[in-house]
Amino acid sequence: MGGSKGAEPRIAPVRIALIEDALVHFKFPPVQVICPFHLLIKFNCSSISLKHSAMEGSTSQNPEVGHDIDNHQDSYSRSSTKSLLVMNSVADPMKTSGISNGNGQYMDGNEHENGSISYHGDIEPSENDREVERRLVRKVDLRLCTIAGILCSLNLLDSGIISSASVTTIFEDLDLGVGNRYSVSILVYTVASVTFQLPATLLVRFLGPRIVFSAITVGFGVVTLCTAFITTWRQMIGLRILLGIMQSAIFPGLSYLISTWYTRKEQQLRFAFLQSGEVTVVGLGGFLNFGLNHLNGKGGLAGWRWMFLVQGIIAVVIGFVTYLWIVDFPENAHKSFRFLTRDERLTAERRISDDRGDVNPEAFSWRRCLVHFLDPKLYGFCMMFLLLNLVSTSLSYFLPIILQSGMGFSTDQAILLSAPPYFYAVLPVIISSIVGDKYQLRGLVISFNCICTIVGFSMLGFANQVTVRYVGTYLATGAYVSNWAAMNAYQASNIVGQWKRATFAASITACNGLGGIAGSFIVRQNEAPRYMTAIYISIGSHILIIGIVLLFSLYFWRVNKKQKEGTALLEETVGFRYTF
Repeated sequence: MGGSKGAEPRIAPVRIALIEDALVHFKFPPVQVICPFHLLIKFNCSSISLKHSAMEGSTSQNPEVGHDIDNHQDSYSRSSTKSLLVMNSVADPMKTSGISNGNGQYMDGNEHENGSISYHGDIEPSENDREVERRLVRKVDLRLCTIAGILCSLNLLDSGIISSASVTTIFEDLDLGVGNRYSVSILVYTVASVTFQLPATLLVRFLGPRIVFSAITVGFGVVTLCTAFITTWRQMIGLRILLGIMQSAIFPGLSYLISTWYTRKEQQLRFAFLQSGEVTVVGLGGFLNFGLNHLNGKGGLAGWRWMFLVQGIIAVVIGFVTYLWIVDFPENAHKSFRFLTRDERLTAERRISDDRGDVNPEAFSWRRCLVHFLDPKLYGFCMMFLLLNLVSTSLSYFLPIILQSGMGFSTDQAILLSAPPYFYAVLPVIISSIVGDKYQLRGLVISFNCICTIVGFSMLGFANQVTVRYVGTYLATGAYVSNWAAMNAYQASNIVGQWKRATFAASITACNGLGGIAGSFIVRQNEAPRYMTAIYISIGSHILIIGIVLLFSLYFWRVNKKQKEGTALLEETVGFRYTF
């Protein structure tokens, strides 16, 4: 990075044409000289920005973060940060934000220690800029978060259908009650999904979100619809494998897409919107399954077959709507159907460039993806999601069984009572996300949710009253749903680079699926009504999550301190600090 001691830092190449074009366009606005060693040229307007570090190797050593002026001249010249930084070869490094002093040290003027990135020279945006940004965020919320919540709900919709069907006649009709066939049907779905998640997520980038998400949603609906007409458990296994493949891009692909549109301080609330829509649809699915089960015998179809048939048709319709409704990546926003104006597109790119500098992806290579498996943070985040999904799988797939066999409710009561905990989950997920985004306390929010999960499972496992045990399902469901949003924001806030985001999103979702594999076997029918294996594993897993968060917090605090002292460069990005 920096040269040997005493060496002059390299001069960052700046295209004079950009400056000349800007001066002509804006009719020679005033120029302000900040110090004799470097110029900070500010234009009192809202449509030009060029930020380029003079740090040696800032573009060549990290192609995902550094920007190549030659390749992205137009993008930079049009954005609206209103600052252009031009460095002199004898610049005083102590007065420059994030510039190498020749000894491998990087100085930064930002005083915040948790989750920050700074650039000297920015001026306050005008009221018009703020209004454009507010309008942009509202549009993205409407077009992305709404459909993302619905698409993610399809995954839990599947678990809702099969869990509701599990208390009907499906076991007898397909011989699923023999041995562990029901658990195996859940297992093969998860294995197929995990296997295809990384390539499926990369496919979202190559083909675009509109094509990928609409195609796999239609495919999901067709496979679900076909499940209504199977006659053996082997056919069930085959369709579950296809279903897992169809769903492999949903969670990681949408997590990746959302992280590219929002700043780090906005992400948890958006993941919460996604999760809230998801659990609301799942809750409504419980009532829908209750009604469809009463069609038992109509048209010669059992009640569980009506569940798969109707909801499969709904998924196909959603797939076609998805093509028109979902948006592309920020730099390809013009490919979205009737979405943003030109000013809004430029604002979207500027926001992400200011927040973390990775709005544009570099040319793809497998090395640029695989190299991120050397980052220890990946394995910490993966373990957290694996441990979390032990709980979500055991509850989402087995809650009606727990209510029926463990608490003595009838089939209809078990289906109906499995829905309210998901409606309740909307409240804690929104509250915890507002707190997490406002105060940037990701780890503390995750730990609090873990404690709530531990209390909920303790009530479910050790209380004698049915009411207390049922209330425990509310606490556990609300907490693990909240933590899904919190953990996604936690990992997305602490990485930089488009291909790194894609790799992390796919990897953690894959490990989330591995947790689902284990979770499908921890609820054992012969342990009714307490299911103590599931109780102990769920409690233990969340104690481990708290431990991982503690280790992350200590590490982030330590390296942030080094970055503030000018002795460390985090994520190969000048001014970047971790959020803990």
